Amino acid sequence: MEKGEGPSLKKINKYACACSIVASMISIIFGYDTGVMSGAMIFVRKEFDISDVKTEVLAGILNLCALIGSLSAGRTSDYVGRRYTIVIASFLFFLGSVVMGWGPNYTVLLLGRCIAGVGVGFALMIAPVYSAEVSAPSTRGFLSSLPEIGISTGILLGYLSNYVFAGLPLRVGWRVMLGLAAVPSVFLGFGILRMPESPRWLIMKGRLRQGKEIMYKVSNSPEEAEFRLTEIKRNLGMDENCDDDVVNISNSIKKQDEGVWKELLLRPTKSLQRILLAGVGIHFFEHATGIEAVILYSHRIFAKAGVHDHKHQILATCGVGLTKFTFIVLSTILIDRVGRRKLVLTSVIGMIVALTGLGTFLTLAEQSGGKLIWALVLSIITTYSYVGFFNVGLAPVTWVYTAEIFPLRYRGLGVGIGVAVNRLMNATVSMTFLSMMSAMTIAGVFFMFAGISVIALIFFYFFLPETKGKSLEEMEALFTKTKDSKNVRKEVEIGDH
Repeated sequence: MEKGEGPSLKKINKYACACSIVASMISIIFGYDTGVMSGAMIFVRKEFDISDVKTEVLAGILNLCALIGSLSAGRTSDYVGRRYTIVIASFLFFLGSVVMGWGPNYTVLLLGRCIAGVGVGFALMIAPVYSAEVSAPSTRGFLSSLPEIGISTGILLGYLSNYVFAGLPLRVGWRVMLGLAAVPSVFLGFGILRMPESPRWLIMKGRLRQGKEIMYKVSNSPEEAEFRLTEIKRNLGMDENCDDDVVNISNSIKKQDEGVWKELLLRPTKSLQRILLAGVGIHFFEHATGIEAVILYSHRIFAKAGVHDHKHQILATCGVGLTKFTFIVLSTILIDRVGRRKLVLTSVIGMIVALTGLGTFLTLAEQSGGKLIWALVLSIITTYSYVGFFNVGLAPVTWVYTAEIFPLRYRGLGVGIGVAVNRLMNATVSMTFLSMMSAMTIAGVFFMFAGISVIALIFFYFFLPETKGKSLEEMEALFTKTKDSKNVRKEVEIGDH
């Protein structure tokens, strides 16, 4: 089995691909809930006559409550399995959508948004983990990025829903927009039960026969399946030659499992420290660089640039969704060919240029009172460029990278912590953007995001090693080599002298 090869259609296991696609459906619902609020906010503000602060809370509460879901999802998925965790997320989305669709007042609407937010935390953690655990190293980047395609698809559908239902009566339109997500949640909840459990989770629980059967289905050859099974057993401290149907997990392994929190957060090894830093850091910068400001408040950006009609603002926002979807699809082709590191570095460089341009053209457009048509056009182009650069690299790499770098025993918890940081930054941006815009102008906010992107570029350059083509079980060794190899080279040089 060769490493470092790009994906090809011949190498993508159809069964593993089908599993990843179904798991990624939960991301479509999350994306829809995110995107639909962008346009729905316009009509919610009209009906309930809410302030900018309340609008920020309504927009950001989804991600603030996702903290609860993401911190709970890791341990939940370790106990009940990856598959049933997706079912829990589907139920939460269904319940939240029904409450939002009812929404007789601002408080109830906020409650529904919060319930859906817990579901978001579950979905964001479990979809990429499940996809990573059923895929082979050569196609893991492609299959693990399918949830990000799902999010982009959902956001685009949310924007289109805004445009389609904008013409309905005020009290009906936004409720239909928000309540519509309940329908696919029901189908997904039942559909996921027909999919297999993660083979890695089954083996971790001692259910070797079931894990082996599924591993053979998601692998392209018996040799590949046996190679992956052997690495998992070795990673868990099991006998590599054990071929029993069911294995009683030893008390020592159970105690180790119970001490995962302490091992990862309080007494991590050097390699685990580096893995945790990389995982948390990439999640932090994904949203600290400002993407949620564009996803949720693009209608405000276009209004500042000179687009004043609500229908035209929503239409221009659909362009954001289409750009996001197009570049996410492109990233799935590139991520296993180019590699995670090159893709994310190129992505962030493009974001810095686009954000700087956006800040400049918004300044000119605002100073002219929207009369400079070329400044308006360039503001829209740089907005789309920023979204494109973000989604071709940083967006998919964040989820693929964190789903693959943590060792199996720490994966649920490690990814959960990363998602919690991700949601915290997302909520921070979405709940402060309008206030920051008032304090430092909209252009000033985007110049700030450009500065943060420069810091992100430096961080990624020094702390994110390439993981393309590596098996999940090789990751800890990879992060050990990152610095230790430099030390070895120094020792050799000293010895030569």
